Amino acid sequence: MSFLDNLGAFVGSIPGNISQGLIWGIMAIGLYITYKILDIADLTVDGSFCTGGAVCAAMLVGGCPVWLSLLGAFAGGMVAGLVTALLHTKCKIPAILAGILTQMALWTVNMLAMGGFREMKNNVAISADKYDPLVAKIFEDDVAMGFKPFYRHPVFVLVVLSVVLIAILYWFFGTERGCSIRATGANEHMARAQGINTQVNKIIGLVLSNGLVALAGALLAQYNGTVDINLGKGAIVIGLAAVIIGEVTFGKLFKNFALKLTAVSLGAILYYIIIQVVITLIDVDTQYMKLFSALVVAVFLTLPALSAGKKHKGKKVAGHA
Repeated sequence: MSFLDNLGAFVGSIPGNISQGLIWGIMAIGLYITYKILDIADLTVDGSFCTGGAVCAAMLVGGCPVWLSLLGAFAGGMVAGLVTALLHTKCKIPAILAGILTQMALWTVNMLAMGGFREMKNNVAISADKYDPLVAKIFEDDVAMGFKPFYRHPVFVLVVLSVVLIAILYWFFGTERGCSIRATGANEHMARAQGINTQVNKIIGLVLSNGLVALAGALLAQYNGTVDINLGKGAIVIGLAAVIIGEVTFGKLFKNFALKLTAVSLGAILYYIIIQVVITLIDVDTQYMKLFSALVVAVFLTLPALSAGKKHKGKKVAGHA
């Protein structure tokens, strides 16, 4: 293919990249709660992301309406987060190990969920022709051709959903409980000295985080029209990429908490656009995407340190002068 053909393919893929970026942005917002607010490295997300998709698919196939399926997925993720939280706070298992244990257990749970808890299945199809998902990739073309109204376009639906979720989280983290959760992550010892129950805050944070991660998994399963056991594989890398890219790109402009959450969502969109540039314009084999994803995260993690080093060097030079 020529460069112009690749450019055309890239332009045509932008709506899909934005849709996927918005879905992963919701997942990244969930990760932001543990990684940035609570300062906990939670590896449950690779499992709870798939849990959301598995529960949603099983409920849709079972005849449940889409809104109830999404609530079920959110609840499933919350349960996964609760297990990790209890292992960490009550059993005194380090958070990273607690997340790994829950993630391992979820592999079996997710396969059972996809089989309706009667048998083990590693994939379920949820075609938009048979069910009525909230978002689906095929809806992008349907809206473009006039078969569906504009408000059924995945980008429109996901923007509205993201705004609502960010508004709710902004309100919640402004309450007394939300502020105490933020205080727990900022300085756990000081928070405990102020009479804050840090264990309860960790539990709430992990439960809420994994609920959002599972909700994103449910949305991605609907968007793709299928869910399989590997849906959440590497999810934490994409989530971290979104958090770091959003922070590095918009950190100096977005100081408000709601804007910081918005930056995470924008970071996920930028991540998918970067990936699409590599696939279509640079024509890199998709088998190298895991390696490239890791490099993207590493680069954006390094940028703040390089920037801080330059500032420090500049101050030294000014001091000598």
